[in-house]
Amino acid sequence: MSNTAGRSPVKITDVTFRDGHQSIFATRMTTEDIAAIAPEMDKIGFCSMEVWGGATFDVATRFLNEDPWERPLILKKLMPNTPLQMLLRGQNLVGYRHYADDVVEAFVKHSAEVGIDIFRVFDALNDERNMETSVKAIKKAGKHAQLAISYSLTERKMGGPVFNLDYYVNKAKALQDMGADSIAIKDMAGLIAPYDAFTLVTALKKVIRVPLQLHTHYSSGMASMSCLKAVEAGIDILDTCLAPFALRSSHPAIEPLLVALEGTGRDTGLDLAQIIKVDDYLESIAPKYKEFMNQTTLSVIDAGVLVHQIPGGMISNLVSQLKQSNALHRIKEVYEEMPRVRKDLGYPPLVTPTSQIVGTQAVQNVLVGRYKMISKQVAEYCCGLYGRPPAPINPEVMALVQKYYKKNANLIDCRPADLLKPEMDAARDSVNDFTTDMGDILIAAIYPMTGIAFLKKKYGIESAAAN
Repeated sequence: MSNTAGRSPVKITDVTFRDGHQSIFATRMTTEDIAAIAPEMDKIGFCSMEVWGGATFDVATRFLNEDPWERPLILKKLMPNTPLQMLLRGQNLVGYRHYADDVVEAFVKHSAEVGIDIFRVFDALNDERNMETSVKAIKKAGKHAQLAISYSLTERKMGGPVFNLDYYVNKAKALQDMGADSIAIKDMAGLIAPYDAFTLVTALKKVIRVPLQLHTHYSSGMASMSCLKAVEAGIDILDTCLAPFALRSSHPAIEPLLVALEGTGRDTGLDLAQIIKVDDYLESIAPKYKEFMNQTTLSVIDAGVLVHQIPGGMISNLVSQLKQSNALHRIKEVYEEMPRVRKDLGYPPLVTPTSQIVGTQAVQNVLVGRYKMISKQVAEYCCGLYGRPPAPINPEVMALVQKYYKKNANLIDCRPADLLKPEMDAARDSVNDFTTDMGDILIAAIYPMTGIAFLKKKYGIESAAAN
């Protein structure tokens, strides 16, 4: 091991209960199945466990018929020794649009009250302005604000005119200046190559004072190698998953990494026997969720992502859109169009919601003609309503947006949420006939359609409303 690694244990954040099953089983793991093994997970010695946020909130109300606020409450009691962590999409919270500041403030406050200790906050465009309100609210609640940089590329490896080493170093400095208690490299598509991980971690450790964490997916097959190189460069914390829910589009497995580091200065100190005990349980329940697993390929990795850099979840959306138009045979054209659209839109990282914005426009360009149709979402993105893109937008595309949308295509340079009026009062009014619970009000604020439908089921008034 490199001397730069020092002699300190690598800390491990386990993501099995959130991103692990979100990546492999469409987020369908129930609170009942999670709670059954939670006390055993608490004994392993993880520095934190990601158990909430991302898609777990939406899926709970739409598909599991669970109150999403109950999960952290239950897990806090069952895992008193392990800090609970969540993923927060900045001003998007756990939804798909920007919410007003009063919603963000109320959501963070209530999340802290139900047991969340560490908030990992990111923005799809790496526009730190979209994290400001979240950070203030997290600090006010006395919790840990981990701010994340969405890792993206324009070349095969780190570099080029946009996502180069200086870009990431400057972003990390900005997040530290905002008050980050720790910083995460969030590699949602598994694109970070091993030697790039070493270079990036080495550089960041020289300029930041707070702990540095690496989150990567196994999609490309590079994740375990990249984690090991990050360890050599001095990474403080790694995200891993328990083996049954690891690999594929999920995350590197902890078990082989634990043994690889055993006896070194970075030995994790985790209990492998205890981990395997939990692995056995996960294997026993996995058949329940098998139907949600992608079984269309034999390969554990998606070698294609090394070429087109399109995250697996995004590919499934592209396939769905093309099938609806009876045009699946044109998917290679869409793959070729994707990088062109992304360049036109200023190279946004491909993560929710920008991945959907870029992907949908690429499909339309192939089926109808380049920018013959421009979606409302693309127009709003170009006008700054999602934030500031990493690079300038193609002026020709911007001119088309202004031509199609005329008065509605007003460019903004302020923080997008500055244009939003408070929303909590309207959310209260929408459910005040049957609840005044803050958790319920927040569900209604974030998901006005599906959330309120869930709440009506919860309070047994759906049938009455139908009559």
